Amino acid sequence: MSGKINVMIYENEIFKSNLSFFEKDLENNCDKLNRIIKSSSFLIIGGAGTIGQSVVRELFIRSPKIIHVIDISENNLVELVRDLRSSVGYITGDFKTFCLDCGSDDFEVFMKQKNSYDYVFNLSALKHVRSEKDPYSLMRMINVNILNTIKTLRIAEKYGCKNYFCVSTDKATNPVNLMGASKRVMELFLLKEAKSIKVSTARFANVAFSDGSLLDGFLNRYDKQQPITAPSDIKRYFIKQQDAGILCIFSSLLGKKNDIYFPKIEKGLELISFENVARLFLANKGYQVYECSSEDEARSKVDDILSKKIWPCYFFTSDTTGEKPYEEFYEKDQNIDNITFEAIGIIKNKQVLDIKKLDNFLIKINELKSKKSWNINGFINIFEETLPNFKHYNTGKNLENRM
Repeated sequence: MSGKINVMIYENEIFKSNLSFFEKDLENNCDKLNRIIKSSSFLIIGGAGTIGQSVVRELFIRSPKIIHVIDISENNLVELVRDLRSSVGYITGDFKTFCLDCGSDDFEVFMKQKNSYDYVFNLSALKHVRSEKDPYSLMRMINVNILNTIKTLRIAEKYGCKNYFCVSTDKATNPVNLMGASKRVMELFLLKEAKSIKVSTARFANVAFSDGSLLDGFLNRYDKQQPITAPSDIKRYFIKQQDAGILCIFSSLLGKKNDIYFPKIEKGLELISFENVARLFLANKGYQVYECSSEDEARSKVDDILSKKIWPCYFFTSDTTGEKPYEEFYEKDQNIDNITFEAIGIIKNKQVLDIKKLDNFLIKINELKSKKSWNINGFINIFEETLPNFKHYNTGKNLENRM
């Protein structure tokens, strides 16, 4: 059984349905979406990641005029092509992939020679809270989440694109970690930089079994016959990988300038702990859970109990930096449209920007780069100056101290 089929099974086990969370909205807007896609050209940046592949597939099955995909992962691009050819087949439109870094000078050469795209999706992101464990990973996160967004938006606008979408996260709402803060600053720069181009974005619940996620880790631990660990006290809302792609497409194609799309919790999103997901996952595989009191015990039990259809698990109370105990998609004082769609809410972004603070953010980051010597507290200070309500939650521990 392939990994993709496995993921679909586990998604359905969690959500108790093989239907899209946005099924009603898809039905209501099917003709309009199909008409736009068939007559349009698309560039997907970061198109070989989990959300990127979902966006590409949803566009591909609707036969766009042009769909070009760029990503820094050569191997993931190869698998994307193989997956589409093996499942959907071929389209009459121009479908190509390019192994390219959107942060490099090569990207503008590419855009100049490829002429204008109707829609640019920027789905490249560093999404892990663990990226703030050291200043080097943190600088990379700022480059990808903020500086590359500014660069690609400016280039897209320069070469005639009229619609630019960039993926955000629920953690950008009242952020407690630097990953969420980087995405909130990114959202503010989108508002600042957009001039003759329509910009929109989306905030997600957790995308189930996305690359590098804890749920994806369950798949890897199972394949390698290793113990499974998960926090017992952290609960999250999840959406399927397909729905992540659909939400991006709705925001880009149907959204208004500066809109932020998000899934409506009250329409059936289920708050579920990582521990319960692990239990469902193992039950689907035909295993009972054996609860261990430590990582050492979990490792030591593998050889003894796996043959008995029992899996060693260590469930713990979270104590790592940046873990937000709850999820939220918007702030209380924001203007929310809950009328347009059945299962999608829209933040109508008319926020007054502090341009001076945003300009100062870039100055300070460039000063750090020029010094070629960084520390995490320096980054925290810059983000706290830019986002007055941001307070970094630091326990002194990070996810790399966990199994």
